[in-house]
Amino acid sequence: MNKGGVVMAQMFNPPHPGETLREDILPELGLTVAAAARQSGVSRGRLSRVLNCQVPVSPDLALRLEQWLINSPADVWLRMQIAYDLWETRHKVQPPRVEPARLKAA
Repeated sequence: MNKGGVVMAQMFNPPHPGETLREDILPELGLTVAAAARQSGVSRGRLSRVLNCQVPVSPDLALRLEQWLINSPADVWLRMQIAYDLWETRHKVQPPRVEPARLKAA
């Protein structure tokens, strides 16, 4: 995609970060939701809602994941969440209609 001379890469339907945790990380570690919640310091219910893509990864959870998982920076989890949220907004919800900004005449 080219907008204003800038080439923009756009991922097609990026996964919710909870899906990555549920399908890749927990099985690789051989952990249940309860064990992962205990180790990461979050409630089982909260982690379950993230794993089921019902709630976003918050900055607090991203920091916990950073401390819990080696080589897993918080900003990566937050970028995944933003990519997911933006894609969802662009494709599942009617985008907002706004009037483009114009410079005020001198």
